Amino acid sequence: MIHAPIGYPGAMVVRVVLAVVAVAIVLFDPQVTLAQSIQKKPTAVGSGGAAASVDLLGTRAAIQTLRTGGNAVDAAVAAAAVLGVTEPYSCGIGGGGFMVIRTPDGKVTTIDSREESPATMEPDSFWENGAALPFNDARFSGLSAGIPGTVRGWQVALNRYGSWPLGRALGRAIDIARDGFTVDQTFVNQTNVDFFDDIPSTAAIYLDPDGTPRDVGSVLQNPDLARTYERIAQLGPQGFYGGAVADAMVEAVQHPPTAPDANHVWRPGLMTAEDLGDYTAPQRPPTKVSYRGIDVWSMGPPSSGGSTVGEALNILEGFQLTPDERTRALHLFLEASRLSFADRNAFVADPDFFDVPLAGLLSDAYAAVRREAINPYHAGTSPADPGDPRPYSSTTHLVVSDRAGTVVSYTFTIESTGGNGIVVPGYGFLLNNELTDFNFGSLTHPNRADGGKRPRSSMSPTIVTRGPDHEPFLAVGSPGGSTIITTVLQILLERLDLGATLPDAIARPRASQRDTATTSAEPAFISSREAGILADPDPDGYGHVFSNGGEIGAATGLEFLDGGGVLAAAEPVRRGGGSAATEAP
Repeated sequence: MIHAPIGYPGAMVVRVVLAVVAVAIVLFDPQVTLAQSIQKKPTAVGSGGAAASVDLLGTRAAIQTLRTGGNAVDAAVAAAAVLGVTEPYSCGIGGGGFMVIRTPDGKVTTIDSREESPATMEPDSFWENGAALPFNDARFSGLSAGIPGTVRGWQVALNRYGSWPLGRALGRAIDIARDGFTVDQTFVNQTNVDFFDDIPSTAAIYLDPDGTPRDVGSVLQNPDLARTYERIAQLGPQGFYGGAVADAMVEAVQHPPTAPDANHVWRPGLMTAEDLGDYTAPQRPPTKVSYRGIDVWSMGPPSSGGSTVGEALNILEGFQLTPDERTRALHLFLEASRLSFADRNAFVADPDFFDVPLAGLLSDAYAAVRREAINPYHAGTSPADPGDPRPYSSTTHLVVSDRAGTVVSYTFTIESTGGNGIVVPGYGFLLNNELTDFNFGSLTHPNRADGGKRPRSSMSPTIVTRGPDHEPFLAVGSPGGSTIITTVLQILLERLDLGATLPDAIARPRASQRDTATTSAEPAFISSREAGILADPDPDGYGHVFSNGGEIGAATGLEFLDGGGVLAAAEPVRRGGGSAATEAP
């Protein structure tokens, strides 16, 4: 059963970190500035365009683009570029991502701008003295930096589906990088002083002269990044993947620019100018599953998001889930997640290197087999055995739509908070540590490190449609590493089965079972009545074991309402709370 949202009259019963929607271009008073008309709030309902992100300036950039004639893809790129300035520890041009696009004719496609390993990388490149490096030793190094895909992905999206040139889409981000933005407590909390102070180019931007994080309320300017954006605006992707910026990236990777008194070892990486010049952002088919009469679209390999969310939904569809049996539904959600993650870990990698049995993973017949492995009354054990899907064969977030019906769901990242910690000297952007997403402790795993390969991701930009014309219903996504998958899955469960409005589905406490002995959960989930029942160890109890996972995810979403209305929703509290707005409240 799919339940209509509570409190939103006329809402359709059926229909990443940023969300943007434009259903129609509406007139607005040019005397009302964006600062006056868009204030920070986590939920907005209205008509025309809408946006929700973790950052007020990102939301404003999206709305401004839509109000001045840009389409959904233009707004997505404009907002993403701003987030690269104001959320630099989470995203930026030094990283990559995945974009899912629904075009006005109802077709859905994806753009893969995932980072790629250098051509000379080997399965043992992260090894020393016969063993894999510890995670932090691998991360804070040149070795972890994949070839960034974000800029190329932006250009591919704009060339094929946008209406603005890249230079225009970067305009607002250039202004903010040059003029600065106000530092808040969340930004301070994310500043990694211990490693940032090893790299003078990083410390110069993100630390005060005394070596502490920038003060709350101070204005952080990044003129180097403004100049880099201007170069890309003038020269296109070649201004990033060739010439001075590319040379500086290669130098920073191969010879990490450490301070003489650095207290960590920063290992050299393998990136070359040829690797940068050869990078492409291909379009790939999306994943698709039908769930209780609606279609759920997401990103296929090398992301594991679409396949894992899709497999779990297929498993859950065999159970009747209702709000009055919420505890049972959460138990089944955790068990479907456990089994889907077992399959993800075994079968999903870069499809150019490994024959991913995607059709099998997403088939109803395989879901029926996996469903039989669930005890409806008690928690399973981890690690669970993967199934065999092969006989059934024949992954910050943004969503955008415009009045023509284009919808974009976009998640992009630099991996860990702060990436690999290296700001490219003179150019103002942090490099990613995406190559630590390889199973670099294994020399044989399908997701092992190899040259020219894209590591498996968990990013799950998702679009939900209804009817034969694939009319948009929802667009959701989240950051959060491997918890992205369970965050998106839980939001869909809450909204589609358990009677929650979209804002409530985003706000509710989360749990994340990823085929581990204990289930990571937020403190509010652990203290809930349902968790008490789920954790009951008695023979008649479910027997789940929870551990404090801290804050899980930072989701945003959109829902299209009857009559042309739109609901935008962001986190009310997580990561300091997000920002949602509509063109016409």
